[in-house]
Amino acid sequence: MNAMTHTAAKSASGLMQIVFVALIGATIVFAAGLAHSQTLHDAAHDMRHSTGFPCH
Repeated sequence: MNAMTHTAAKSASGLMQIVFVALIGATIVFAAGLAHSQTLHDAAHDMRHSTGFPCH
């Protein structure tokens, strides 16, 4: 593998990691933020208010 191919592979791998983590984060935020379960709501309530995310 030459240097250019190796650099491109590392760049693509890093981008995939960023996208994956962003998707996980968005899933957690919206699952907790839009959940109708009282347990999830209570667990995430203070964090939602501190970040300005509306929950009620």
